[in-house]
Order: sequence, then structure tokens, then C-alpha cells
Amino acid sequence: MDISQIHNLFLKCNSVSIDTRKIEPNSMFVALKGENFDANTFAKEALEKGASYVLIENEDCCIDQRTILVENSLIALQELAKFHRQYLKLPIIALTGSNGKTTTKELIYVVLSKKYNTKATVGNLNNHIGVPLTLLSFNEKTEIGIIEMGANHKKEIAFLCDLAQPDYGYITNFGKAHLEGFGGVEGVIEGKSEMFDYLSITNKLAFINLDDSIQVEKSKKLNGYTFGLNNEVADVNIETIVANPFVKISFSNMLIQTHLIGLYNANNVNAAITIGKYFGVEDLAIRDALERYIPENNRSQLLSKGTNQIILDAYNANPSSMAVAIENFLQLDSPQKIVILGDMFELGEESKQEHKTIVDLLLNENAIKCYFIGKEFFNNRMDKNNFYFYDTFESFSSHFREIKIENSYLLIKGSRGMALERTLNLL
Repeated sequence: MDISQIHNLFLKCNSVSIDTRKIEPNSMFVALKGENFDANTFAKEALEKGASYVLIENEDCCIDQRTILVENSLIALQELAKFHRQYLKLPIIALTGSNGKTTTKELIYVVLSKKYNTKATVGNLNNHIGVPLTLLSFNEKTEIGIIEMGANHKKEIAFLCDLAQPDYGYITNFGKAHLEGFGGVEGVIEGKSEMFDYLSITNKLAFINLDDSIQVEKSKKLNGYTFGLNNEVADVNIETIVANPFVKISFSNMLIQTHLIGLYNANNVNAAITIGKYFGVEDLAIRDALERYIPENNRSQLLSKGTNQIILDAYNANPSSMAVAIENFLQLDSPQKIVILGDMFELGEESKQEHKTIVDLLLNENAIKCYFIGKEFFNNRMDKNNFYFYDTFESFSSHFREIKIENSYLLIKGSRGMALERTLNLL
């Protein structure tokens, strides 16, 4: 059975799934196989739970005409998604970058949803499996699709662009993320720029931040729609940006008060404003969408617990995002501040130096208590009255739970694997 025939069956279904725990009635189940699992063995269970069709690659798991044998289930999923994208022909916006992808995606979504039936990547399903699943979630009622693309090595963004075939693209920034896979900062720039390469080859449009010199350099040959701070040549001129602690932005003589913390979120908001303007969303609708948006899932959340104010930014971390979060936190007006930082992952040979750099950022902040958690930070430990180092979260928690903390401002940030949101239970 070829992809067009499989697609005809898919159109009769309500959804696609790769997890039997989340099977919906009249869905198509794709049985993926990995190093430690083989969903082919769940073909019968998927059908019993309501799947109409199951794509399998193991002939031994055939049940009846509802099981469709393919050579490789993952490749079939990707080819089906690409075929579906071409079938729908809807405009698609793709975005990538080292930091802020998911927040920016959500901001663009709420803005465009003011005018269009918009669908976007759910959560951070932004890889070689998540992008196809997102594409297959679009339907004939979808007017604009938004695809988030993540990568931890070169050629990955190029592959995802080939799948999604975006009409528009945006790169949030080029930072020190996944250095191990990309082989350093230059590798990050090259890898993320694969989106610009695709847009150039296909003569599509890029949204460009004129305040980012790397973006400007890498997008010289592109059709661009631009934004910038106090930049009269930009298509969208951002007049002012303030963050104390929430980001306030003015454009077109209109003030937008967001629920996002830190200047590092300003460009995420600016991108959403710019894309909204390009697609004809009215200014008042843009403001309403951005002012109503409240971050969640441990991303730059401002929480209150007792007499304490907490900036919880524990969804993920890399040297770039960690540095700007600290710099923003240091500017906040509060007599008592506490910083709780967890290890940053996937930094390869540069890990020790990058963690030392973060520690050094706080060397002169003698009035701030600084807690560093994880083996990488522990390897950079030093004797300083207000510095505390722990090789595990457990050793940190046993100490921290005994401390009475009141009337303080706390920053909590670390890579996802550190799960620093657990700190909330200690306060």
C-alpha cells in the first residue's frame, strides 16, 4: 500500500496516535520501534481500544485488513505527514532557536488565533516524531499551522523543514544549547541557520529580528519581514521595552503589559507582535492576546508561596538562558534574594567551563544566597560564605528544608532532568 492509499485511510480517521495509552476512537495507530520498546506488539491492543487502522513493520503482528504492513513505521509516519501537508496546502510558520521556542510558539498562536483557525505544536513535540504528529493534527479547517522545530545536531532542522515545508520561518536566537551535539557555538549557528537555508532555496519569507546581528548576517539573501527596537527601517518598530519584573512593550503608541518575566522574553513577544501584524491581526487584538497569556509548565512563572516570590524557570536551561535569567534577576528590586541553580545538560567538553562561568556571574553578589545543585556545579565548588554546592538534589533538599525562608525573591532554574520544581515542596 502506497502513501496516498494510507492517506486516504487516514482521512477517514479522527486522529493519529503512537501511544496505546492515549488511543482515541477511530484513530490511526502507528507502531514505532525503538531500542527499548516495540509498539508492533501492541497492534491488537490498539485495535481493541478503538483504533481503526494500525501501521506496523513486523509481519508477525498482522491481525487482519486493519493492520497495514509498511517497511519502516517511523518513515511511513514521516512520509504520511509530508503527504498530508502537501494535501492541505495551508500556510505554515516554522520556528527554531536555542532559547524561547515554545514560549514564542505559544505567543504566536494566541495572537493569530484572534483572526484565524490556528493549530500549533502541542507542548514541545518538536523532533522527528513530534513534527509529523503536529502536521497530522492539522485538518481542512486549519487556516494557519505553527510548527516548533528542535534540534541537537546539524542537518536536523533541514530534515524537519523538508517534512513541514514551511512558508514562513523564524529563529528565536543562537545560543549555547546542545553544544555537545552541534560541536560548539559555530555548529549551533550553522544548524539553526538551516531554516534560513531552506527559506532561501524555496524563496519563502523569514521574520527577522534586526537587533540580532547573527540573524541579520545570516538572512541577507532572504525575503524578510523585520522588527527592531527604535528602528525606523524595520517593518515593525518596537518603541520601548521595560521588565521589572514583567515585560512591558509599546508599539504604535500602545502599551502591552504581559505576564512574562525578564528582558529575555521581550524578543519572544516582539516576534508575536510582528507575525500578528504581518497576518493582519488588529493592534488591539494583539494586545489583548498577549496580555491574557500566562506562562505555565515551569517556564518563567512568577509564583507566590507564603511571603516569598518565586521565579520558576525550571523547564530547561543552557548557558545562554541561564546567564540572561540571572542578569534579569539581579536587576529586580528586593532586599532578600536567593538563587537556586541546577546543572545544564548536553554541553560536552565545554560543560565544566560553562558551569564555572555561571558561578562566576554571581561572585560579586555577596548579599545573595546561591545554591548550586548537580555534579557539574559541584565540580566547580569554592569556599564563599553565600555559596552552597550539592552534588545531588537529595543532599540539597535535606539541608534546604531546614531553612526558614521568608520575604524573599527566589530564582529557580535548571535543565529539565534536574526537575528543580521539586524545590517548591521544600518552601
